[in-house]
Amino acid sequence: MKTAKTTLNIIRPFGLLIVLVLVAGCMPYSTGPTEVGVRTRKLGLFGPKGVEEKVYPPGSTYFFVPFLSDWHTFDTRLNNLDMSGSEAKGDRKSRDDLLFKTIDGNDLSLDIIVAWRIDPQQAPKILQQVAINMDELKENIIRTVTRSKPRDVFGELMTEDFYLADKRAAKAAEVVAVLNKILNPYGVIVENVGTADYRFSPEYQKAIEDRKVAQQRAEKAKSTTRATEEEYLSKVEEAKGEVGKVKAEADGVFEQAKIRAEANFKQEQKTAEAIRLEGQAEAEGIRKMNEALSGAGGEAVVKLAIAEALSGKKIMLVPMGEGFDVRSTNINGLLDMYGIKSIARDAQAPSGK
Repeated sequence: MKTAKTTLNIIRPFGLLIVLVLVAGCMPYSTGPTEVGVRTRKLGLFGPKGVEEKVYPPGSTYFFVPFLSDWHTFDTRLNNLDMSGSEAKGDRKSRDDLLFKTIDGNDLSLDIIVAWRIDPQQAPKILQQVAINMDELKENIIRTVTRSKPRDVFGELMTEDFYLADKRAAKAAEVVAVLNKILNPYGVIVENVGTADYRFSPEYQKAIEDRKVAQQRAEKAKSTTRATEEEYLSKVEEAKGEVGKVKAEADGVFEQAKIRAEANFKQEQKTAEAIRLEGQAEAEGIRKMNEALSGAGGEAVVKLAIAEALSGKKIMLVPMGEGFDVRSTNINGLLDMYGIKSIARDAQAPSGK
């Protein structure tokens, strides 16, 4: 027992000395405002060897012995991977766009921007399995995956679909889902994929331009046709207006003429009625006169009328033969000679005989 205690008393000062030496040799390690830190133990003196599962939060400073620990930081901000066909922009100063064929077989190059970030809680896993820093993570993982899968998804579009922003946006959203399915297990989250620009092959581009010119000409022709049709319809409406005006005037003249004709007709009708009534009265008078003449006193009235007609007139008797011959004048014979009796007989006779 005394030997053990003596040994412990000898070792204890050496242990304290070692701790003092280690504390004196500690170095500060910090995380920026948007960074998380991950520590790796090189020796298992004060814990298990390897990458700690602990995530050191942003904006802090920690002290570790340099030769016993490694320190890595990962930025949690949103990062962009810009792959462009222009040397003046993008992550690389060379052509970096995606080249692929559309579903209808045309060559197309597409510029895309991938917005991504890390999951802070998976920083130890990223360090242990994926990359030791952000640049390595971006180049070895993000670039490799995003230059492959988007080609497959955007290649499902027809060539002319790239003119339609809604179809490009729908495919971009599909690309985000595909990339997250692949990258989430590595501690990477893809927030957005944007299509910046796209270009066709020179031959197809010329065909498109030629078609656009043809479409513009066709639209111009349609516009001219529509203008001509509108002018024609305008003239038709004007003609209809004139026809309506003439028709209205003709209808007015017709109505006036009709009114005048009806007035004249009614006037003539009244006149004819008056003539008819007058004729009937006159005929009735003649009828009654005939009836009077056909009676017993009719012959006397006629004789009286003849007598009145001969009143004051000289009647000369012309001798018949030689010598002086006085003859009596037969009035009845005279009436027969002048047809007066025949008139009276006719008056007495029934009508229709």
